[in-house]
Amino acid sequence: MTNKINLLQGDCLQTMKTLPDNSVDAIVSDPPYGISFMAKKWDYDVPSVEVWKEAMRVLKPGGHALIACGTRTQHRMVVNIEDAGFEIRDVVSWIYGSGFPKSLNISKAIDKAAGAEREVVGFKHGANLLKSNAFADKAINGHNPNVEVTAPATESAKKWDGWGTALKPSSEFFTLCRKPLSEKTIAANVLKWGAGGINIDGCRVGTDEKLGRLNQSTSTFNAKNSSPLVDNSGGQGRFPANLIHDGSQEVLELFPETKSGASKSSYIQKESENVAMSGKNYERRMPDRAADQSSAARFFYCAKASKKDRDEGNTHPTVKPTSLMQYLCRLITPEGGTVLDPYMGSGSTGKAAMKEGFSFVGCELDPEYYEIAKTRINNEIK
Repeated sequence: MTNKINLLQGDCLQTMKTLPDNSVDAIVSDPPYGISFMAKKWDYDVPSVEVWKEAMRVLKPGGHALIACGTRTQHRMVVNIEDAGFEIRDVVSWIYGSGFPKSLNISKAIDKAAGAEREVVGFKHGANLLKSNAFADKAINGHNPNVEVTAPATESAKKWDGWGTALKPSSEFFTLCRKPLSEKTIAANVLKWGAGGINIDGCRVGTDEKLGRLNQSTSTFNAKNSSPLVDNSGGQGRFPANLIHDGSQEVLELFPETKSGASKSSYIQKESENVAMSGKNYERRMPDRAADQSSAARFFYCAKASKKDRDEGNTHPTVKPTSLMQYLCRLITPEGGTVLDPYMGSGSTGKAAMKEGFSFVGCELDPEYYEIAKTRINNEIK
């Protein structure tokens, strides 16, 4: 089957009106978060209730949507989605280590307001505080004041030394929601519309471990494994969770070590065929710390950012990893289905949909991003 592409340039509230009722199978989108990101006009607010009503009209009954948002405005995004008529089903957390702190140094702000000059006491390179003359000379000669470490000059600044105004961003949320069913049961809805379910087996997290077996007759689990994990016969893998991470060292350190079923493989990203369904299991294997230990991060899907996404002429400032968007598309889109993204941006969702064998409908207001998206998506046509 040839993937079909329909890219629309313009305001999504208007362009979606050209689409038929009940014509797409899933919505996967990374819309504006309403935080005025980098003073961009397109990010002045979260999408309105009217936008989500129009998106829901286009979506088939029972069809799911995954809508991204940041931590500060997630509540506003969810309220608008719910007010449009969607059923809120869950929230998928995307945990990453690449966020950059945007915190005001209160101590420096106090000294600046007082007109006090701070003494340079060292230089910071990454997370390391350095006092070597060689590094200091290099920093000074390079005129890079960002690496200077200064001491508070006033008593008030000393009191507030080490205080800031924001945490390091390390998570974003995808609201999982569903258009109400048109039929009385999920089974009837799936048979009529081909929508209403989540692709569990096609999105399991691969593992070499022998998981606890479900006793079908008593509905109890193997006593040796208290975790409610599925029978691993046939290599199905772990049940997909509402948490996804990027595999960075910073994130891995958040997960505890476990002592059962450790993987003996090296630290690699691996795709393995899923024998339960067509498609692939996605697995992130952790480095062996000991023969009987491994990070609990292996329980969750890992979507690692790719440098290639930036090497495609992509200038969009809020690009998500293609591997992440692939997984999300596959999670809620039936085989041969169509994915809609009302806020296409530079086309990551469209590219992901093409890679997964789906058709795609995308809307984008900005002409520059629209052209980038068109190039990236067309390059993936099979």
